[in-house]
Amino acid sequence: MKHTIFGGILATTALAGTAYAQETITAVHAFPESLIYTKSFLEFVDKVNAAGEGVVQIEVRGGPEAIGMFQQPDAVRNGVVDMVYTPGSFYAGALPEKDALVTSNKTAGETRENGGIELIDQIHQEKMGVKYLGWFDSGVCYNLWTRDEPTLDDGGNLDVSGLKLRGNAVYNAFFTDYLGAQVIDLPTTEVYSALERGVVDATGWTQIGLIDLKWNEFLNYRIEPCFFSTDLGVIVNLEKWDSLSEEARKIVQDVAIAHEVESAENLGAKRDEDFAALEEAGMQVVTLEGEAADAYLGAAVEKTWDRMKGLMEEAPQGADNYDKLIELFYDK
Repeated sequence: MKHTIFGGILATTALAGTAYAQETITAVHAFPESLIYTKSFLEFVDKVNAAGEGVVQIEVRGGPEAIGMFQQPDAVRNGVVDMVYTPGSFYAGALPEKDALVTSNKTAGETRENGGIELIDQIHQEKMGVKYLGWFDSGVCYNLWTRDEPTLDDGGNLDVSGLKLRGNAVYNAFFTDYLGAQVIDLPTTEVYSALERGVVDATGWTQIGLIDLKWNEFLNYRIEPCFFSTDLGVIVNLEKWDSLSEEARKIVQDVAIAHEVESAENLGAKRDEDFAALEEAGMQVVTLEGEAADAYLGAAVEKTWDRMKGLMEEAPQGADNYDKLIELFYDK
């Protein structure tokens, strides 16, 4: 009987050891699974799960249908879920420094090398209690897309008067403070129906993903030049991150750093494919030129920097990192 009990204890201990050896990170993503950016995140998950077999696995719980896209940052902050793939703009109220990524003209690889991502990680940990794991899908910028041919004034500047422009936290400072637009804030998941019903007739969006979202059924013009950069990243609950074994953390971090570079390269090629497909289907390109183009691009950056600095100054931590962030994320 003693042998039986002792054998049971050994078996239980072995099972417990196995469960402990392979750690699990739960995750959600901000956008639907069909979107190119979500596919990029899921590729990262697959890479971690392959490299971390027997050590660490990421368990994806879903997207906005599981936890609302704007609730996800708080969910990871509060430990409801361990990891979230989301734009920094979705938690801009807590961390205005994310605008350094929005206005960046560098890639994640460059800012990983020069210490920019390390600084952003420190700020995330101090302000939100989360680990900033990586900046994915960088190097892709935004365009303004319209249903009808855009109007230019005598100086070649974009005239948005009368435009029903969908906005969001990424570019509202630019749209309202420079373009003077009256924006209608809508989450990504509601834009298709808003375009279909005529609630909006223009939107900002990245160079990639319009076809995935089927917005090209309604939008016929792309305005150049493009502006901003995607600020999609992965944040992890800091308590969860610290609880992982050193081996698990190294696997996840190493894969994230590699995916920063790989995703930027892959999406550059995807952008070219999307542009070709859209133009073949009839999408027309309107390009601002000369001083009008310079003013347009300059305002996108400067108005967003102004927003970032103002919000940083209102926070207890102040704006001490303002100049450093611009230095690390923007090549003037």
